[in-house]
Formats: sequence, structure tokens, C-alpha cells
Amino acid sequence: MHMSKSIRLSEEAYDRLAAHKAEDETFSEVVLRLAGERSLLEIAGILSDEEADALRDAIDDRRERRANELEEVADRMRGA
Repeated sequence: MHMSKSIRLSEEAYDRLAAHKAEDETFSEVVLRLAGERSLLEIAGILSDEEADALRDAIDDRRERRANELEEVADRMRGA
């Protein structure tokens, strides 16, 4: 069972929200769609420990490469 909450919207906010609403959608569905964020609890466990470690390593590697690239650009700009 879903609990509901009441919120106040200005006319402008309501009109903007209504403009995004499909005929078969509830306002709650519009808000959830537009917010586009998922709870961390919803995505918890979708990766195995090995996959999570590999992803973390890939992110760390990319951050390091990007930092090096930015440092190279800064060095070239200093020398220009």
C-alpha cells in the first residue's frame, strides 16, 4: 500500500507539470519520471562483488587518466 502526501504547487509549477503529463499518467508517475533518480536501495545488489570491483577500478583508472590529460593541457598552456 502506497502512502500519499499532499504538496502545494504554484499555478506556474502545476502548469509545467501538467504539460509533461501523458493522458494515462498520474501526477505521481510524472514526478517520478521527471525526477529520473532511483533510490540506492533499488539498485543495490545488481552487480556482483567482482563486477563492482572491476567497475570501481575502471572509474579510478579513468579519473587518473583524465587528471593526467588535464595536467598535460595545463603544462602546454603554461609554456604557450
